[in-house]
Amino acid sequence: MIYFDNSATTKPCDEVTEALNRDLKEDFWGNPGSLHKLGSKALDSYSNARKSCASSLGCKPSEIFFTSCGTESANTAILGFMKANKRAGRTIISTHTEHKCTLESLAILETNGYSVKYVNVLKDGKPDMEALADLIDSNTALLCFTHVNNETGSILPLEEIVKLRKNKAPQASLYVDMVQSLGKLKIDLKTSGVDMASFSAHKIHGIKGVGLLYIRNGIKVSPLIVGGGQQDGMRSGTQSLPLADSFAVALTEAENARKKTFEDVCAINAYLRKELLSRGATINSPDDALPFVLNVAFKNFQSETMLHCLEMYDVYISTVSACSSRSKKTSYVLENMGINRAISSNSVRLSFSRYNTLDEAKRFVEIIDDIYSKYEVVVK
Repeated sequence: MIYFDNSATTKPCDEVTEALNRDLKEDFWGNPGSLHKLGSKALDSYSNARKSCASSLGCKPSEIFFTSCGTESANTAILGFMKANKRAGRTIISTHTEHKCTLESLAILETNGYSVKYVNVLKDGKPDMEALADLIDSNTALLCFTHVNNETGSILPLEEIVKLRKNKAPQASLYVDMVQSLGKLKIDLKTSGVDMASFSAHKIHGIKGVGLLYIRNGIKVSPLIVGGGQQDGMRSGTQSLPLADSFAVALTEAENARKKTFEDVCAINAYLRKELLSRGATINSPDDALPFVLNVAFKNFQSETMLHCLEMYDVYISTVSACSSRSKKTSYVLENMGINRAISSNSVRLSFSRYNTLDEAKRFVEIIDDIYSKYEVVVK
């Protein structure tokens, strides 16, 4: 099997499954809110997981909250911030290429009378900075962007945006979706200029069902989930030590391997770019994109046709984002980048992790050649 769909989800690493087994089978299963010894042991371990994640991300433990996923983190950051800061302004600025969890949150705000201004993205998938500068004003309350686009790998010019915000709208807060950059780019939240950020474990060889929300100390956010006041009142509900611990372990392992993984994936990406271009494919990912994502259109093949052809060889890729793939045939991200519909409808996404190899990339190209030799005449 060749698995090139890691932006959708990753296989949990052995260290994560071992941590889960330990927490579930040994005497760590107590409720962290209980006052007895089992509860105290679970709470201590939970606190250590929080500290570990904060250390990896360059922030304070008090600024980290465990959630169920990246979507919940995004919903809480965007909707919770606007609810808690009604005097901050009525305008939010974003792009049409954000993840659906951001776009749907913004749509809710629009129905409640807020003004959402969308900046166009350029061919490289990055916001038009001149247009952004024109949009930001004293009424801007929140900026919402994605650090790494999950379909193309386009990297946000974060430093430029932070500088622009400082100069034109210092009162505005900045939320960044960092789900796809986690474990791949160096993240230091203390120096980043970011006020809120979302993360997800299952993109870094953790498990589904746990995410992280970063809220810089001093930023007010109303909780999305209320109840017993766990996690300093930001996210009520019984804390799950196995989920928190598994995230901490996944993040530690990802950070330990990050530099080598980046080098290995760069080699995979460069090889595939060269070989696929020589076979008439179109590369939609910009040249300076994160190498973990390669968006490509295959000549004479619709995206779903290529996906299912590859599936016959036990090769797994995706068409559009997994969060949209059941309902939409073409990518709204590529459309907003100005990519011709004839190309975007033929586009698929290859995405890599630290467990992929150059040998897999070479085998992938051999399979592409075999598919063309067998099936191209049918689809011409």
